[in-house]
Amino acid sequence: MEKLAFEDRTDFDNAERGLVASLSPAVVRDADGKVVWDNDAFGFLDGPCPETANPSLWRQSQLCAKQGLFEVTDGIYQVRGLDLSNMTLVEGARGVLVIDPLVSVETAAAALALYREHRGERPVTGLVYTHSHVDHFGGAEGVIEPGNPDGVPILAPAGFLEHAVSENVYAGTAMARRGVYHTGVMLEKSPEGMVGTGLGQTASSGRISLVPPSKEITRTGQEEVVDGVRIIFQMTPGTEAPAEMNFLFPDRRALCLAENATHNQHNILTLRGALVRDGRMWARYLDEAIGLFGGKADVAFASHHWPTWGRDAITAFLSEQRDMYAYLHDQTLRLLNQGFTGPEIAETMELPPALAGAWHARGYYGSVSHNVKAIYQRYMGWFDGNPAHLWEHPPVENAKRYVECMGGASKTMAMARDYADRGDLRFAATLLNHVVFADSGNADAKSALADVYQRLGHGAENGTWRNFYLTGAKELREGVQPVPTSIAGGMATGLSVEQVFDSLAIRVNGPKAWNEHLTIDWHFTDSGDRYRMSLSNGALMHREVTGDAGGADLTLSLTRPMLFALVGGQDATGIGTTGDATALRRLLAVIDDPEPDFPIVTP
Repeated sequence: MEKLAFEDRTDFDNAERGLVASLSPAVVRDADGKVVWDNDAFGFLDGPCPETANPSLWRQSQLCAKQGLFEVTDGIYQVRGLDLSNMTLVEGARGVLVIDPLVSVETAAAALALYREHRGERPVTGLVYTHSHVDHFGGAEGVIEPGNPDGVPILAPAGFLEHAVSENVYAGTAMARRGVYHTGVMLEKSPEGMVGTGLGQTASSGRISLVPPSKEITRTGQEEVVDGVRIIFQMTPGTEAPAEMNFLFPDRRALCLAENATHNQHNILTLRGALVRDGRMWARYLDEAIGLFGGKADVAFASHHWPTWGRDAITAFLSEQRDMYAYLHDQTLRLLNQGFTGPEIAETMELPPALAGAWHARGYYGSVSHNVKAIYQRYMGWFDGNPAHLWEHPPVENAKRYVECMGGASKTMAMARDYADRGDLRFAATLLNHVVFADSGNADAKSALADVYQRLGHGAENGTWRNFYLTGAKELREGVQPVPTSIAGGMATGLSVEQVFDSLAIRVNGPKAWNEHLTIDWHFTDSGDRYRMSLSNGALMHREVTGDAGGADLTLSLTRPMLFALVGGQDATGIGTTGDATALRRLLAVIDDPEPDFPIVTP
């Protein structure tokens, strides 16, 4: 590890600055009394770093675990340490604007209650989503009523709803499963287990909601006034999220950086899965932010971590964050154009010393290793050009052949133990993984692989790497644990009709539906909208139509809530039908249920 300035306490001073009050106990429960957040469980971080954790990650986790209501500047407050993300509150003429209402309804309500306890019963007069990730909108119904009957203005970057749905619904089941590894949510919070993710401690496990925005921000320089508060926006699409924005409160000289500049190196491609981000544009938007806002802000804060105070400090912070993403991008492209592959580049890439020694550029959440591979993937895809890699066997079949070539499971495990004893845990894990995939019933191999994963996790500086390794070890020893939270289910009522139909289409069992041909017209009586849906060749398509198009096998008359009930397998009585009623049953018969608990470390 590079020499790091552990004696520098600036981050600790900033993380504690402005504390108004902490939540005590720092535990949030749902309506049934189930704990959905427990920050007190991280109290062990007050002690010295043990041998089971990387000292740099331990330091970062100590910082992220600091919780409570903090004053950022006059009229701007943050609640930190009550979820993976921060909630920011900006006081207006009549009430308070909420920025990013955390992951869960319960934690968002607790954060707002903590604010009101110390700042008065101010109504929520505005809501801002900085970007399209669930930890920045999931708690919306904790701060405003479901459906937003009071008409609270909700601002979000252009494309917010499309990307929130595509990430959390279309691929939501797989991402939620991988998210169990990513956040370490099933791990015991202890020096041997979960210590944090680097971006925050972990995600809460309460109810997730989605209240659609009422106003899109579409251009840089756009100015809006909400409850007397002026906001100037900078669009930053394709950075940390496909739809994201920074914004300045000019009258408070305060800059919100969303999740574009936080106190760690972020992900070009998060390990839980997502669209690959654009490191080149990320750097350019940070540079643009310096030009737009550098001399106009005395404090910069983000949706994670702690603020940065002082114009010079803000410019230095943004400049180093900019240079980090630009360097990773440009050097990866330089080397791939010399014929190196993603893993080869990742193995040799080093940040310049000034960046490698900066605490906020350390790989606590993203890493140089997997970010370089992501940049390679963005430009070159999964294939490295080597024909041997074009049509390889899938993991189980590959594993059987590798184990056979090495003389069987016993000999392969002996080799793995030898590599582990010599400190090559990476190759030991590769060998043992082959044995497990060749024979998932080999208990000795699973135990040995779990031990190697545990050692790798305890040495990792990156919080999500640690969580992946330790969760893998846990599941090898104990089996798969159910996913604690359904992201897609909680967002359902915020979807448009077309998004519901799209989510249905990706659940069609193609081979089962090859010979099924049907057409269904959907008439929504509460909105007057009409859609035609067709199933042919295993593909379910839909389009909006005007009037009665004629020729449908079945016409359904229903409301939007009835559609949610129907798709969710709930009571959907009251739907009117004209035509062949079996068409709907035939359609539902070829719809698969997703598997939220699929195996990862075993076949």
